Amino acid sequence: MSTQAYGYDILHNPRFNRGTAFSQDERRKYRLEGLLPPGVNSLAIQIARTHTELAALDSDLQRYLFLSDLQARNETLFYALLMSDPATYMPIVYTPTVGEACQKFDHVFRATRGLYIPIDARGRVKELLRNWPEQDVRFIVVTDGERILGLGDLGVGGMGIPIGKLALYTACAGVPPSVCLPITLDVGTNNASLLDDPLYLGLRHERVRGADYDAFVDEFVSAVQDLYPKCCIQWEDFANFNAVPLLARYKDKVCTYNDDIQGTAAVALAGIYGALRISKQKLTDQRFLFLGGGSAATGIAELISEAMVLEGLDIESARKCSSLFDVNGLMVRSRTDLAEFQKVFAIDHAPINSFVDAVRALKPTCIIGVSTVPKLFNQAVIEAMSEINERPIIFPYSNPTSRSECTAEEAYRWSKGRAIFASGSPFPPVQIEAQHFVPGQGNNVYIFPAMGMAVFATGATRVTEEMFIVAAKAVAEQVSDESLEKGLIYPPQSQIFKASMHVAASVAEYIFDHGLARVERPADLVAHIKAAAYSPTYPPV
Repeated sequence: MSTQAYGYDILHNPRFNRGTAFSQDERRKYRLEGLLPPGVNSLAIQIARTHTELAALDSDLQRYLFLSDLQARNETLFYALLMSDPATYMPIVYTPTVGEACQKFDHVFRATRGLYIPIDARGRVKELLRNWPEQDVRFIVVTDGERILGLGDLGVGGMGIPIGKLALYTACAGVPPSVCLPITLDVGTNNASLLDDPLYLGLRHERVRGADYDAFVDEFVSAVQDLYPKCCIQWEDFANFNAVPLLARYKDKVCTYNDDIQGTAAVALAGIYGALRISKQKLTDQRFLFLGGGSAATGIAELISEAMVLEGLDIESARKCSSLFDVNGLMVRSRTDLAEFQKVFAIDHAPINSFVDAVRALKPTCIIGVSTVPKLFNQAVIEAMSEINERPIIFPYSNPTSRSECTAEEAYRWSKGRAIFASGSPFPPVQIEAQHFVPGQGNNVYIFPAMGMAVFATGATRVTEEMFIVAAKAVAEQVSDESLEKGLIYPPQSQIFKASMHVAASVAEYIFDHGLARVERPADLVAHIKAAAYSPTYPPV
């Protein structure tokens, strides 16, 4: 234990606190005698006790708050608990429960975590960053809270997303928590209910736009580079009209990526690779129709296109394999309301205003929902997909569960068990007559923690598009034939750490092969990554 703190201070330092796991010798050495009950527990006993406490709570939101308090009190126990049963705890610390926590953020606020940088601190952003106690920050997940999951503008309440994402960096891929920093850039909110709420904790004005916003973000990125030159910035839950330009502005200048665009794209591509193992078809023979035309849709479509290029298509032909459908209908070239990032996927076609009509006209092999509008993959849509395809690929990826375009049971039942299904939020197994299906969750957790570990272990200077294709292939190749028989096209979440280590090694190999690493290539890359990974154990004194 590398701390000079003693007594009460240790018990209030989450990095060093062990609670009842302090031995009698440690209690004497660190002046803890009398400050704890006499009994000494192992970490395993602490995990079991905490699991029992959580099971007794009435709702997942209560469990989320309990775990938030635990993270603020005993970091080792928090991560040991998460890593002991990731399939159980990931939906609590992140989606779908984090959505409700963000909505109620101001009413359930407890211990602060991360940094809040308001736009009225322009000119002093570096000063605020210096208030963070760690000197070697390698990962920042940052949001401005404008497009939280499918829930919209939640202002500073969006901080739950960076906190949750970084918890999964550690729990799922072993990125040390000491190098992770969650940040909210507070530029105001356009959510009137928040501005009228006396408990709201953010700036009480409408969102700042334009040149002032851009200058604020520029100052933030510059300050991060000055203070933390090895840091990777992950953009999270920015509105489309900011997310796409921000990624374009910085991706070739600093180590950065946008998980909503690139991480979502990679996990979707991984699902497609998994689905093709079931249908026995080629990627270049697929046709994709997206419900939703934002940055997530165009990000997935572009990564699919680039993956097709690696399989022999030219980029223009590859892009023609994807079409987008939004609130104003099919994205055709005659429309005048398309943003620049959408135009590349606009097609020459008569306007279509009904999604099921678009399915019948374009005959996609796969539909991907990123609309955040529930139930739009209705019975007519699923049945139309099933008429066109022997094994229709149905991916309702919108989060949280309440925003999913359809449920697993609807997809399987309406397709008579022929759908290859994955969703953004978890659904329980489905029984259709004699068939038992285990629906996969196309959760970005298969991508971003592993990407983080690869960047951390190599000191990567950039995150490239092809790194996400490498990650997608590495995810898909881990799905067993037994899982595919049950319809599961992603590795089981109970094995997420093992899966992440494999993905991280594959991405790290790419980083070294392309001269993007800051460290020398180790003789044993897998061993190097495992050695760099955080382990939630109490170190000897």
